[in-house]
Amino acid sequence: TFQTFVVGKNNEFAHAATFNIAQNPGTGYNPLFICGPVGMGKTHLLIAAGNLIKEKFSYLRVVYVSVDRYINECVSSLRHGQMEKFRQKYRDSLDVLLVDDIQGLRRGESVQEEFFHTFNELHGANRQLVISSDRPPRQIPTLEDRLRSRGADRRRRGAGTGPDGRRGTA
Repeated sequence: TFQTFVVGKNNEFAHAATFNIAQNPGTGYNPLFICGPVGMGKTHLLIAAGNLIKEKFSYLRVVYVSVDRYINECVSSLRHGQMEKFRQKYRDSLDVLLVDDIQGLRRGESVQEEFFHTFNELHGANRQLVISSDRPPRQIPTLEDRLRSRGADRRRRGAGTGPDGRRGTA
């Protein structure tokens, strides 16, 4: 929850931006790209946002997924001829998509193509996207340029340096 999240200079902006989208999904920071080193609370913020959205807007459909799970589901759907079911789950049947560890999305896979179209469809419909990574989009060599240019870098802003000298951004 947001109440149990420890806010410091290293994650203050990420916390505020994520709390804002949880209060007003689909407006303001959309998409919201949260990046920072391991241990800075990115996953905690994604889950807290999802929980608060479900609490405040029970009619909204919220999906949290790690990029590894997204990849596995997409590959399985491709192998078993169930891509329509996969697209239904990630495009048509949700209002908020929370994707953790996007840096794991690999170049050259049809999975990246699916994610690109999912991103475009959700963003175009003003459905909330929150994506986390351990580095900024421009530093993810496996992320296709067209995904980097879809707004993931536009809504990023420094969040300061933590007590251990690590830097986090939102």
